[in-house]
Amino acid sequence: MNEAIAWESVLNRDASADDRLLYGVTTTGIYCRPSCPSRRPKRDNVAFFSSAAAAEHAGFRACQRCTPNRAKSPHRGVERARDYIDTHIGDLGEERITLELLGEQSGLSPYHLQRKFKELLGLTPAQYIRARKSERLKSELKRGETVSRATFGAGYGSSSRVYGDSDKRLGMTPATYRRGGAGAHIDYVTAKTSLGTLLVGATDRGVCAVTLGNDAKTLEAALEQEYPAATRTHVATPSSSLSGWVAEIIEAVDSDRVRLDIPFDIQASAFQWKVWHELQKIPFGETRSYGEIATAIGSPKAVRAVASACANNRAAVVIPCHRVVRQSGALGGYRWGLERKRQLIEKERATRDKGTS
Repeated sequence: MNEAIAWESVLNRDASADDRLLYGVTTTGIYCRPSCPSRRPKRDNVAFFSSAAAAEHAGFRACQRCTPNRAKSPHRGVERARDYIDTHIGDLGEERITLELLGEQSGLSPYHLQRKFKELLGLTPAQYIRARKSERLKSELKRGETVSRATFGAGYGSSSRVYGDSDKRLGMTPATYRRGGAGAHIDYVTAKTSLGTLLVGATDRGVCAVTLGNDAKTLEAALEQEYPAATRTHVATPSSSLSGWVAEIIEAVDSDRVRLDIPFDIQASAFQWKVWHELQKIPFGETRSYGEIATAIGSPKAVRAVASACANNRAAVVIPCHRVVRQSGALGGYRWGLERKRQLIEKERATRDKGTS
């Protein structure tokens, strides 16, 4: 073994060397992978090994952070990268949370991390960073912080960055969002369906609300609560795009439309979007448990968080949270009433079975 090259691998946290090289620190008695995010030791205190067995035979014990005695798991690496983003999002500028830095923290090469992060979470690291900043910005604004304080508290390096990103993330500027949507315009339509009253609201970017209830007044009040200062117009003759979206949604509720293709303009956390994206993958006429959704998004312990994301879904039917049930098969909760959930599931199963008979 060329120890000079091995030491360079340790200094550079070279994940590509993890499969052929381990190093032990004589002052701690611990051995690690080269990519371990732990503090670098002094060269004089380092011994190199080609296997975990060799390191343990020499009296070293495995590091608890990089677990060099176990098969390398991309899931653990992605979790480390995500945890690092969540912990540092308000402390570091976007330029400093680089793919290379996340690779060092995760123990994965930047390329491998990029691929596995997208595969497991449905977002690239850069997209996840932007989504987390957007979440934090919204939280700061809702607490009453000024735009400038919220901007820097969310981890944006300058106000120009947040205003450039706000149209995609908030649907409006931060100042407008802080004022309860002042300046935003929402057209909405109410209609009668077999499941009760339906409300569909939309901005010029896409649908922002799809709700079900017993009467229009209650649904209109809920829309007002989300954007109390926005201009909300109950339109009798909606625009062609809104009219088309409403028709599709009513067909999904009352008829047998299998797939909806409707653009969204809904504010949500990165985790909520990840859950909702997974819900849209559930085949028509089938259901999944909250635990199965949590496992599918790479967070098997986040069952309650998945249930919360379903409960906060503001686009009934379009984002099919009605297809998620308890592990026992019981319906669980539904924001718009369990009887509506039961009817939707039964209708979809009947349509599926009819198509395969």
